This record gives sequence, C-alpha cells and structure tokens, in this order.
Amino acid sequence: MNDAAVFTVDDFDRLSALVLAAWSSGLDRDWSARAGTLEWSCFTTADHTVDCVFSYAFFLASRAQHAYPPFCELHALPDATPADLIDGLRAAATMLSAVIVTAEPDARAIIRYRPEPETGSPPAFAARGAHELILHAHDVCSGLSVEFDPPRDLCRRLWVSAQEWPMDPAVVATADPWSDLLARSGRPRAS
Repeated sequence: MNDAAVFTVDDFDRLSALVLAAWSSGLDRDWSARAGTLEWSCFTTADHTVDCVFSYAFFLASRAQHAYPPFCELHALPDATPADLIDGLRAAATMLSAVIVTAEPDARAIIRYRPEPETGSPPAFAARGAHELILHAHDVCSGLSVEFDPPRDLCRRLWVSAQEWPMDPAVVATADPWSDLLARSGRPRAS
C-alpha cells in the first residue's frame, strides 16, 4: 500500500469535523427518528457511535493484546440531549486522535476480538474509528434528512485500509468509494 492510500489520523480528524458539522446542522430535527436502514433511532445510533470511537481510544491506550479491557460501554445518561451527543463525539474523537498521535509507532493493541484476538497499529485505529464514524454518520444524517457527503479521497483511503477486514468481499470497487463503503457494510449505495 503506498502512502497516498494510507488512511491517517489527519483523515480521521477531517472526517470527525465533517460529522460534527453535519450532526450539528440537524440539532433541530427529530433524533427519535429511525437512523437510515437501522432499527435504532438517530439518538441511539449517535450514542453507539460515541462509544465506538471512545472504545478504540481506550483499547489503543490500554495496549491490551489478548482481550478487550474489562470495562463497560460508554453511554449517554437518560437526560442527555442531541447536543450532548455531539459534545460526546467531539470528546471521543479528540481522545482517539490524541492516543494515536502519542502512541509509539510500533505500539500494538487489540482492535478486534472475533474470531480470534487481533492487534492493530496506531494507523489501523484511525481507520477503524473512521469506519464506525463514517457509516453511523450516514445513518444518523439519513434519519435526520441532513446532507452528509464525505470527500471521495478520504473514502478511497478508508476503502483501501478496510480491504483486509471481515465484510462482504463480493463488493467490487467502483469509481465511487463512498458508495462502495456503504455497499460493503450492507447499506444501500449512495445516489
């Protein structure tokens, strides 16, 4: 993989800013609406996204190798608002970025547990966090009827980074890496 195809922490930061802006533009919308094709609401999906991004930061910071650290998931309190979820996502994304940047280049930590424990490098955590972030941003924005159209260069690097991951390998790359990412995750292609 050449350097131009590597998904970086700068890409993660760029994506985070786009998601935060998109979700912020939908603060006046109904966050109890279904999030795209998911069964979850926009609120629940956003809450899950905060936990996913936070978890990747926690995993890498822990340097655990053989199992996920034995801690519970992070969730918003019952009286949290959509604005609180946006603040939570900003915090989790900032933490993941900081942990990646400050990690030793050869640092390894558990990144996936099934079917067997697999460790990842700091750049791998940028791509994994971004994958959760970009797909669930799409879900929430679809439910809120808010535009979310990520840059294709960023999507291309994420697509390349995700080639080895266990997803539907039958999806063949097209000229639109955003549609490819959606299709590979089981979501309808972007139109």
